Amino acid sequence: MTDERGTTGPGGLTITSAPVDGVIVITVRGEIDHHTGGPFGQALTLPENAAATRMVVDLSGVTFMDSNGINLLIAAHNAVRDASGWLRLAGPTESVLRTLHLVGLDEIIDCYSTLRDALNA
Repeated sequence: MTDERGTTGPGGLTITSAPVDGVIVITVRGEIDHHTGGPFGQALTLPENAAATRMVVDLSGVTFMDSNGINLLIAAHNAVRDASGWLRLAGPTESVLRTLHLVGLDEIIDCYSTLRDALNA
């Protein structure tokens, strides 16, 4: 089942969520910034009483991410970890990977070059 979160803001952010092999895969396209952070944050929010949630965020279609996106990923990582699960990032574009590296988030959240790699890790 795919959950289309919609399009919003000037970045035209599109977010889809679908289970793949028991893992929640959130696919993001567009820009993640203060205008589009709300829907991105909602997509990363765990359901109440979530247990051992496993989540991969596919960033291969993200063209820009600011500190709002970084903060949302940190919050999601902490929530998933607290629920005995994990969060992985897949396919960040060069500019997004540079941002993740600059703030050290790639040292906290595992990053993989492809969605398949993230799912198989």
